[in-house]
Amino acid sequence: MTEHSERPWGSYTVLTEGDSFKVKTIEVHPGQRLSYQKHARRSEHWFVVAGVGTVTLDGVAVPVKRGSTVDVGLGVAHRIQNTGSEPLVFVEVQHGDYFGEDDIVRLEDDYGRPS
Repeated sequence: MTEHSERPWGSYTVLTEGDSFKVKTIEVHPGQRLSYQKHARRSEHWFVVAGVGTVTLDGVAVPVKRGSTVDVGLGVAHRIQNTGSEPLVFVEVQHGDYFGEDDIVRLEDDYGRPS
């Protein structure tokens, strides 16, 4: 089962999912970033496969590039921004007991979406 969704910042594709996990590829357009957000019911592991960017975890910014990995713990505020001129692509593995979009608490959003 796959699902694809276009977003203002880029897109994601769900590759596979089970009761306790979901795997996505996420593409972020140059100059764009995801909302600064946190989750109550899942943690995430990211593996950057293309591009360069900056990840912010609880206010701390860390540069990332192809081959970088990032662990986003349960309840940690996080975002990723594409700082390059090419798409930033990463694989996201979510682990938890619920993966719905309503588990996103947006702390900041460039596109005016509600928290």
